[in-house]
Amino acid sequence: MTSPNPLLSPSPLPFGLPPFADITVQHYAEAVEAGLDQHLQEIAAIADNPGRATFDNTVLAMERSGQLLNRAAAAFFTLVSADATDAIRDLETDLSPKLSTHQDAVFLNRNLHERFAAVDVSGLDAESARLVEEYLKEFRQSGIQLDATAQERLKEINAELSRLGTGFGQRTKEAMKSAALLVDDVTDLAGLPSSDIAGAAEAAAAAGHEGKYLLTLIQPSNQPALASLENRTIRRRLFEASLARGTSDDSLDVRDLILQTVRLRAEKARLLGFANYAELVIDQQTAPSFEAVRAMMGRLAPAAVRNAQGEATALAELAGHELQPWDWAFYSARVRKEKYQVDEQAIRPYFTLESVLSEGVFHAATALYGITFHERPDLDGYHPDVRVWEVRNEDGSRLGLFLGDYFTRETKRGGAWMNSLVEQSRLLGTQGVVINNLNITKPAPGEPALLSLDEVRTVFHEFGHALHGLFSDVTYPRFSGTSVPRDFVEYPSQVNEMWIMWPEVLANYARHHQTGEPLPADIVRKLNDSQLWGEGFATTEYLGAALLDVAWHVLSEADVPEDVIAFEAKALAEAGVAHPLIPPRYRSGYFQHIFAGAGYAASYYSYIWSEILDADTVEWFKENGGLTRTNGDVFRSELLSRGNSRDPLVSFRAFRGRDAELEPLLKRRGLD
Repeated sequence: MTSPNPLLSPSPLPFGLPPFADITVQHYAEAVEAGLDQHLQEIAAIADNPGRATFDNTVLAMERSGQLLNRAAAAFFTLVSADATDAIRDLETDLSPKLSTHQDAVFLNRNLHERFAAVDVSGLDAESARLVEEYLKEFRQSGIQLDATAQERLKEINAELSRLGTGFGQRTKEAMKSAALLVDDVTDLAGLPSSDIAGAAEAAAAAGHEGKYLLTLIQPSNQPALASLENRTIRRRLFEASLARGTSDDSLDVRDLILQTVRLRAEKARLLGFANYAELVIDQQTAPSFEAVRAMMGRLAPAAVRNAQGEATALAELAGHELQPWDWAFYSARVRKEKYQVDEQAIRPYFTLESVLSEGVFHAATALYGITFHERPDLDGYHPDVRVWEVRNEDGSRLGLFLGDYFTRETKRGGAWMNSLVEQSRLLGTQGVVINNLNITKPAPGEPALLSLDEVRTVFHEFGHALHGLFSDVTYPRFSGTSVPRDFVEYPSQVNEMWIMWPEVLANYARHHQTGEPLPADIVRKLNDSQLWGEGFATTEYLGAALLDVAWHVLSEADVPEDVIAFEAKALAEAGVAHPLIPPRYRSGYFQHIFAGAGYAASYYSYIWSEILDADTVEWFKENGGLTRTNGDVFRSELLSRGNSRDPLVSFRAFRGRDAELEPLLKRRGLD
């Protein structure tokens, strides 16, 4: 006898949190398959309805459909990203093409499209009319206008792209693990904080290398340990291991997947009537055109590279020898320490994960929005490291659940992200259940997790996404929370980074974990004084990745190269960001944002595009008194709660009173 499948019916747990402890891999497989079948039956009932198409029997019926599939897929893909065993990865390989085929079966259904097109929108409220409009747009972008032969080819392309994206994600995850640097002698780790050395020892032991030290990698090119390691040879080995991922002529090489993906995306764009894949993607974003995006990045790149070169000159003088890429972070940390008297390793004891969360992130959210957080140890996540909080409004009413999964492990992909297990919808009577995932090194037992300033920033950033999901107050699930255009989704999360250095927030969480003493005022001043240092590097590194993304996705099928590495070098040079000491934040071989699925493909520019809105929003908060409940209520009601229920740029104008201006961003990054 097998136990009943918990996913086949709504979860009895608060807010619909899946009962992960009771769900097996077979349950996921069974529930997704059942969800696919049930959803197709629901779609057939809508499409084949002999009655006149109305908003209720067509559009609302569509919004209510697929609940079993959504419930099962949300739980399953949470594990794919955060706790993927071999069995989960095998199931992902099996299910991903089926889900792609299913999407085509829905949005290439001509009867269904005809019913949506026949719905009378004249008497609908604005959100309902937008819902019809957005569905019709998705039908068009999915190829409903194509003839039968072209649609069949499009289905083949979509299924193959799904397979390639899954393969890329799985290979890069394994490549990140296999590229971790094993060190025999602890003296080679001189300069690393003792907590990081202990973490490296734990990681080595877990990998079967007792008595040695394993420097695990994070997703981006530059690794945090490069700022501390005094041994230049070890720095070089770590740096080169990071950059070689995915292009090392082994079983984890992804170059074949990249070229196939780019070629198929170009063909898909042509089939759908677009000049290239980038033009197809921009049709779904807030940016007015792809040329506007390129012009914005083209304006930023020369100033960023000029600033980066000034930083390189200063670093070479300090080093006293020819600077190499693996030296940059090390000597940059020394500049912060010697010129600005900021020792980032020395201030880590003031940033424990627990304090950053409870006294920083949660404290700021309570001060701004009035919400409170109540840990629920009675509720289990999908892994023992996952913690669960119930979030309540100021009046005590329940808002949703927040799950935090902060530590790295072998079964988790790199990077940091937010995702939803349950999305808010008044139509379905659901409230948000959202997750933040990071990859912080787990400390030795009994020791606190001490964060770098960059990790503090990531905790605040990802919680901004969480607030976007939790504050959603829309009718239709399609518009819920972070279901906004890709080049808008990073905006609320970047705004939330503002509170890191806000005086009353910083004073509340930045306290020494042993003495309880606050971060000294002179260090705070020096941190603020040093904010522009390194912006040349950071902007150039980011633009390198964003412009590399562009280069891959403006290609026609005939222009797709054979040599990934040569193409990458040429693309960076032509874009003016090929600085010899600054690799792009992601090289093609581990650029999961654009090749492990289509999430940020042709839209990695979104971060800087969203930062224009973010920087202007920070100015608004400063002009209006900062961290106040009144300001929080305005930002929540006009922007965070709206999801995609109206044009996000309309929401921005309603909040700001005008369109965003570029100048605050230029000033922030030292590019004015």
